Amino acid sequence: MRKMNGFWGGSRWMCGFVFLGVLAVCGVARGQDNYEIQVYGADTVKPGTTMLELHSNFTLNGSKALPGSRYAADGTYPTNHAEHETVEITQGINDWAEVGFYIFTSIDKQDGWQWVGDHIRPRVRAPDSWHLPFGLSLSNEVGYQRARFSPDTWTWEIRPIIDKQIGRWYMAFNPAMDRSWHGPGVKDGVGFSPNAKIGYDFSKKVNAGLEYYAAYGQLGSFDRLHDQQQQLFVATDLNVSPDWEINFGVGVGATSSTDHLIVKGIIGRRFSWHKGQKSAETSAGDVKEKDKPKP
Repeated sequence: MRKMNGFWGGSRWMCGFVFLGVLAVCGVARGQDNYEIQVYGADTVKPGTTMLELHSNFTLNGSKALPGSRYAADGTYPTNHAEHETVEITQGINDWAEVGFYIFTSIDKQDGWQWVGDHIRPRVRAPDSWHLPFGLSLSNEVGYQRARFSPDTWTWEIRPIIDKQIGRWYMAFNPAMDRSWHGPGVKDGVGFSPNAKIGYDFSKKVNAGLEYYAAYGQLGSFDRLHDQQQQLFVATDLNVSPDWEINFGVGVGATSSTDHLIVKGIIGRRFSWHKGQKSAETSAGDVKEKDKPKP
């Protein structure tokens, strides 16, 4: 994790954010399935930096329309042979906080390109001054998605994030909790949707391993295995540059309520505004030096 230049009261703010998240989970949201397929690491985007990501997911074998209908059994558009494109924009606020924004879209042969919904995701992390033996952060994600793509239109998710690098091994665990604010899922209360990742650095630029995504159902009363969502991805991360994030993988669904075969890819680029600002300041300084009278 990055060394921080002072926490500026961050401990107090983070504790408040955690408390807000715990309260929120009493009233919290199932994330966008198959739109943003990613296990989060604990680090946040640096201040003065914007991260732009494109998540591309194609469902080779997913839900299908009922006979004589355009829609699947739950009234949503079928995911079979659908392409989901999600734009994620994340802005670093300071050394311990960021805010992300998602634009979800879906493409299929019959209906073309459609807007699905938007989410916003503030996130904070534990400062380096805490000297934790692992990375720790907390994400809250709230947003809307159209009913034809998700029966639950307004949702909230709280996602604790823990990660650790041990030699060449990298591990991350996201024990997410979610709840619907509007839709049939409201009656189900708080759901548990854990994600996990384990990867191995085969070289300085290539890390490969497994990613696990699940939705078990209501906390304290999990759904039957048949009704749970569970997916396992073989995934690769390419560390070609500190400015770039590249991930791709192939996933299979282990239960009947899960899309059975998905190909996913993530490409992200960090844009730092410090360099431009510094350059502008330097140029202005140079001009002033040139304008000074010669002795």
